[in-house]
Amino acid sequence: MTNLSLAELEESFRNNDFPRIEGDNRGIRFFKLRSMSRKMIIVEYCELYLIDLQNLPFKEYFAHLFENPKITDSTINDFMNQKYEQERHARFSNQEYIVDQLNRLQSFDWGGSYKNSLEKNIINNVKKIQSYERINEAIEDKLLTSLRCYTLNSWYNHWTSILIEDIFKDHKTVLPTVGLVKKIDFFINDIPFDLKVTYFPEQLLVDKLQENGYGNELTRLKQICRTHNIFIPDDLNNKALKLHLYTKISEDQRQNAKEFISTLKEEKIKIIAEAKENPTELKKWLYENQGEARFDASNRFFLVLINETELSNSWKIKRNIVFLREQIHAHLDDLSMDMASLKTTFYWKVDKKTYHCKSDILFLTY
Repeated sequence: MTNLSLAELEESFRNNDFPRIEGDNRGIRFFKLRSMSRKMIIVEYCELYLIDLQNLPFKEYFAHLFENPKITDSTINDFMNQKYEQERHARFSNQEYIVDQLNRLQSFDWGGSYKNSLEKNIINNVKKIQSYERINEAIEDKLLTSLRCYTLNSWYNHWTSILIEDIFKDHKTVLPTVGLVKKIDFFINDIPFDLKVTYFPEQLLVDKLQENGYGNELTRLKQICRTHNIFIPDDLNNKALKLHLYTKISEDQRQNAKEFISTLKEEKIKIIAEAKENPTELKKWLYENQGEARFDASNRFFLVLINETELSNSWKIKRNIVFLREQIHAHLDDLSMDMASLKTTFYWKVDKKTYHCKSDILFLTY
């Protein structure tokens, strides 16, 4: 174990070097105190444990706590649990109402926003349309639809994320952070984790289908459409077109169409089954394909939601709180935190660096 200075620990955190922090004698202390570093939280903690902050500027609060021998791991844990219980109590009474409201969303559609970005979708229209009349028509038609879809999806993701985080934080092996903290949502057996709720990546399915000899899914969909004289529109991007054609063929009652959909599903389920059997590749893929703007190499707990009957409906699992609680808590009950299985190494092509971290993954198949 090392004995790094606070400045060295801060530098390691900025550089996404979690293993260096975890290998330090005060590394976990650093993580925990950092997770409660907002001014009002520090002041509340210090008042509770009679720690004097007088004559100290706020920028020195964190260092003062970190170096203070009166602050023990036990008091930190107690305070973090206490603060979470206060937050949780306020949300718990309203939980059933939130779940009910979330169940009113009937479709999960970003409304054509480029990579889920409403701003880029608006700018794209602004740059293409020269006519004042046509830009007004676009606002009334596509942009208002896009705004509604983007807002509803963002609302859904926000509240389901809070509900799912609470499920983790309610478990006895989990120590919650206080408030919103970058790179850390909770600790499991003193290991910090950032929770990532996701679905099986569409692009990985595309790559694996090609690798397994199935070919390009969109090309195959177009072929079956031509065979059955099913109209193929030309006003949709490839992602939207693939879903559109898949839906049309799924609803077609002709035997060839049924067999096509059945075979495609079987190929995808086989790929998912292989990932469950050996999740290392998927964890690495998820790190290496994260968005550049939000890149980090923190320890992550990946919760992968899969509706095997219809993959496009996997988003609905996020609001099935009873199912999620049963599965997540069962996993946490049996979790051994085997360090060998948690170790993850990935290469980030943007800065051409190899990163080391810890990650766990739980597949929830509905």
